[in-house]
Amino acid sequence: MSAYANLKLISSSLNRQIRSFGSLENLLTKNVSLKRNHKQHEYFKNIGLSCRKYSSPPNLGTTLTPLLIRASKFGAVGILLTGGAFYLYKSNKLQEFNPIEWNKGGNGIDASDSTQHGNALGMPNVSAAYRTSQTPPNFAPYMIIGGGTSAFAAFRSIRSNDPTAKVLVITEEQHFPYMRPPLSKELWFAEDPKTTKTLRFKQWNGKERSLFLEQDDFYILPYDLESKETGGVAVLRGRKVVKVDPYSSKVTLDNNVEIGYEKCLIATGGTPRNLPLFEDAPRPLKERISVFRSIDHFRDVDKLLKKVNSITVIGGGFLGSELACAFGRRSKKLGFEVNQVFPEGGNMGSVLPEYLSKWATGKVKIEGVKVHTDVNVVGACLTNKNRVLLRLSDGEEIETDHVVVAAGLTPNTELAKFAGLEVDRQLGGYVVNSELEARSNIWVAGDAACFFDPQLGRRRVEHHDHAVVSGRLAGLNMTGAKRPYSHQSMFWSDLGPDVGYEAIGVVDATLPTVGVFAKASDKDSPKGVVDETGDSIRSETELRAPETTPTTLEAKPPKKGEEYGKGIVFYLKDDVIVGILLWNVFNRMSVARKVIKEGKKFDDLNEVAKLFNIHDTEDKPPA
Repeated sequence: MSAYANLKLISSSLNRQIRSFGSLENLLTKNVSLKRNHKQHEYFKNIGLSCRKYSSPPNLGTTLTPLLIRASKFGAVGILLTGGAFYLYKSNKLQEFNPIEWNKGGNGIDASDSTQHGNALGMPNVSAAYRTSQTPPNFAPYMIIGGGTSAFAAFRSIRSNDPTAKVLVITEEQHFPYMRPPLSKELWFAEDPKTTKTLRFKQWNGKERSLFLEQDDFYILPYDLESKETGGVAVLRGRKVVKVDPYSSKVTLDNNVEIGYEKCLIATGGTPRNLPLFEDAPRPLKERISVFRSIDHFRDVDKLLKKVNSITVIGGGFLGSELACAFGRRSKKLGFEVNQVFPEGGNMGSVLPEYLSKWATGKVKIEGVKVHTDVNVVGACLTNKNRVLLRLSDGEEIETDHVVVAAGLTPNTELAKFAGLEVDRQLGGYVVNSELEARSNIWVAGDAACFFDPQLGRRRVEHHDHAVVSGRLAGLNMTGAKRPYSHQSMFWSDLGPDVGYEAIGVVDATLPTVGVFAKASDKDSPKGVVDETGDSIRSETELRAPETTPTTLEAKPPKKGEEYGKGIVFYLKDDVIVGILLWNVFNRMSVARKVIKEGKKFDDLNEVAKLFNIHDTEDKPPA
């Protein structure tokens, strides 16, 4: 029997610590690997354990039975069982598995010590301890660097084409792969106060779904990846790849651990940009500045909105405008002020034609947002009341409690230099060929890929659907296919549940545009379309978009002063349609994709607009 057979629990302070172990539920309620002999690596399956069987802590002197020991450079982490309850211990010594006393004088901690945050493992939080207890494999046939949507699409594609594939995903985040779009859309409109914690939300049509792309039990532990005969996907969380060596086919982690690979995908995404004046600011000011990209950012800002009197969004693009609208809606309940500041003449001014951009700004104002257009932030400081004072380029000053910067992304290309990968100087991102390969056995997908588009030339795209499309293609090519990038990805944005648009191709406000609009019905909105289709994430539904038949009505733009209810905007380059924006027009992306693929000049764009059937007629797209 192990040395732990007679381990005595000598401190009742473990009581409060046990309550915080919910993040280990997934480990304990599934097939748990039990290690009796650390050197011989004898593992057994335990199928009768459930961490839901919490009981009161045992009396002092109770004997605990050991069930699991995991070793890492951080020490030995174990699970002890008695009377149906689980208890955890930690030894700071890797090789010596000695009894542990739960007090300040021993190797454990006292839960009454507030500096330990009630953590029985003596680490900042339980999820971090769980993460570090997962020893990574020495080798993974398929390696994916990054844990976002591209990574998810890639490993699903890999497993579809190689059912026994062993895939290791390495991500800096503490979360399994999840969708980013709802972080600035549906999550903010959820009425359930538990949404911030559960990350489950209702779509516009009332159906509930999780932010996470798979349930936790879909994944296996990194430690078990090599021995899993049927393969699987393991996610190593909280680790950063700092070096890729294409010659030895190894990656190096931030803790100097090396892992070998056969094929590698770089899906590192991008880092939110901050303003230089904030990056160089004193720490007290920096603490009142946030960027927005992740679950943690969402939770932090959600908490902030409950205690601020004013918040300011810097940025007028997709993310900035969505957040401003979301904050505006929230402000009507909580009573705080919302400002939005950006240099363009209207919301999404770099994408929408000027008239549509200014109209969108009017909609944002209706949501309760004070919009400051045509200005930059040129100075910032703290007031004597610890509020942020922003000085704008037109001389105006804004006093606010917190600032959220939504100023785009910088692609993460730190791995390029050592790996010998080319980075596009103009567009940013790793330069890849039409098969998304950067060099032999290294592919790139998502925000970090600068790829060649046969129709539109070299591009880099920062949208969810591109992450799905490029990740899927990269995964397919990693399994042996040699297919070029040919599918035009799309993107979408919603200004709340009432105004939304989808677009494809090169959508640039500096290009000549032609718009054709019609009056909208109640169905012509983000909420309306999901009520009809039952879906809310259009990057999924657009692949199933039905064909349409042309309408016979004359297409005319609205008169001055009328609402831009729904319509089509064509973006032209040398009289050829290179981009199409569908304004409150949904499930027509397959038509737009065909128009762009043709790459030809049209004499009458009104005729092209008829293909989208934007007018209210008896003609309906076939089911």
